[in-house]
Amino acid sequence: MYSKTLLLALAVLPLTAQAAVDIQRWDTPEGTQILLVERRENPIVDMEISFKGAGGVFNPPGKSQVAEFTAALLTDGTKTLDEEAFNEKANDIAANIDSGSSHETAAISFRSLSQAKNLNQTLALVNESLTAPRFDPAVFARRQKQAITALQQQETTPDFVAGRAFTKLAYPNHPYGSDAYVTAESLKAVTLDDIRAFHRTHYGKDNAVVAIVGDVSRRQAEKMVQTALKGLPNTSQAGSDIAPVQPKTAQRRDIPFAGEQAQIILGRPLIKRRDPDYYALVAGDYVLGGGGFDSRLMNRLRDQKGYTYGVYSSLMPLTEAGVFSISYSTQKKNTRASLADVQAVVEQFIAEGPTEAELKQAKANIIGSFPLRFDSNAKLLKYLSLIGVHNLESSYLQDYPKAVEKLTTAQVKEAWQRRLKFSDLHVVVVGAE
Repeated sequence: MYSKTLLLALAVLPLTAQAAVDIQRWDTPEGTQILLVERRENPIVDMEISFKGAGGVFNPPGKSQVAEFTAALLTDGTKTLDEEAFNEKANDIAANIDSGSSHETAAISFRSLSQAKNLNQTLALVNESLTAPRFDPAVFARRQKQAITALQQQETTPDFVAGRAFTKLAYPNHPYGSDAYVTAESLKAVTLDDIRAFHRTHYGKDNAVVAIVGDVSRRQAEKMVQTALKGLPNTSQAGSDIAPVQPKTAQRRDIPFAGEQAQIILGRPLIKRRDPDYYALVAGDYVLGGGGFDSRLMNRLRDQKGYTYGVYSSLMPLTEAGVFSISYSTQKKNTRASLADVQAVVEQFIAEGPTEAELKQAKANIIGSFPLRFDSNAKLLKYLSLIGVHNLESSYLQDYPKAVEKLTTAQVKEAWQRRLKFSDLHVVVVGAE
């Protein structure tokens, strides 16, 4: 009999980094998409069920975190098991069961031993979580109170204040900006009836994407999915479409804040998950600010000028345009000068593109580190969910490094010149004098 401790130890054994990933992929008659990678090295199974259209951007107006509460409460007990009994049952069968939400999806996942006794009981628990969640009033009240307390604590930090202000500028009238409008009042406005309604309308077989990695065959995987989803509606009542992001004129917000440091964010919506310029934008971002000490922004603001301990750019691809952003903190007296340097670095990069040496370094890092992103069952599971939710090619994990390797400096330069101007970037300064 395997213990839960041994199960966790087995789960972190690495996969062969360079091995090709054979993704089996098919749809059920109800429209559930299944992605399976068989891994027979260890007697464990990882499974994640994602529901498109059940994430935070689909919260009802004026009701903050209904989607988030719904997803979290799925594994806080069922109609036959209260929270404590549910956790004890999972422990007894050495299973790890979790649930949560992101911007666009909600998900429930588990890790179990692959032997039938453990796996079947785990699947039964997952099915009960999905089809008969307890939605316990006391547990919900605790989570609601925790959310309000966490928000109030975050509101005292400059990075949170900056991020919220930036999101409002980037997505003033778009669901991607809904997190920036969460208040204690909008959290208090949520009721269990809201949560029950959200669960009833946003969870169905047709909007489910099931990722499975581990010691099971395709035939077993099909039975697993049938068991896990049995009793869910065949069709979800809510859609999962997201409106395109309309570009907004760049704005600046200066927000007073106590302390010696200013927190600064610049950026704008830029990149989609299925963006035709995806790889050129990713490689360029590495050179500009995403590559840590290899990046131009770090070289200028930290190494040459000593304005900051760290400055970073990042890309957050979503179904529609996710943000490109640059963020750092500096002493308030350096705010104006540091922003001028950021502008100079960004404009020079857009005008000239990366050098051959910079692109070579970016490729080496991106390609070299890419296999580490899915070198365990748990990591690979997340990528299968990503591929399924965004309808990426099944060969995505093999195509990614090949696409990066083919990039030229001219292609990166052309993409960044076409897609971005510094004058298009919103600017937020928290700690303005």
